[in-house]
Amino acid sequence: MTMRSLIVKLGSFALLLVFMVACGGESTETVESGTYEGTIQEVNAEESEIYVNISDEQTLELYFIEETELVKDTTAVPFDSLAAGQKVRIEVEKVGQRLDPLRVEILE
Repeated sequence: MTMRSLIVKLGSFALLLVFMVACGGESTETVESGTYEGTIQEVNAEESEIYVNISDEQTLELYFIEETELVKDTTAVPFDSLAAGQKVRIEVEKVGQRLDPLRVEILE
């Protein structure tokens, strides 16, 4: 291995490491379609995205779609009603490796 190829490989590894750190290194899961309850870990308003812990080992990454219903006490509420630490019930549909949230209900 030449010095140039070693530098290229190390540079590529460093870029990958920086990317993973910048993305938070989140480990998210894909589950089957269904209804789950959990706690919001993070809300990203810019991306209309939430991370929901449904167990100690499972965190779901959910990007809201046009059809996503967001409700509290059966009343529709805006996305900015969501906050980390809230308990939610989510209905998701698995589409390939993606989870589409069909309904998110704020429980508290």
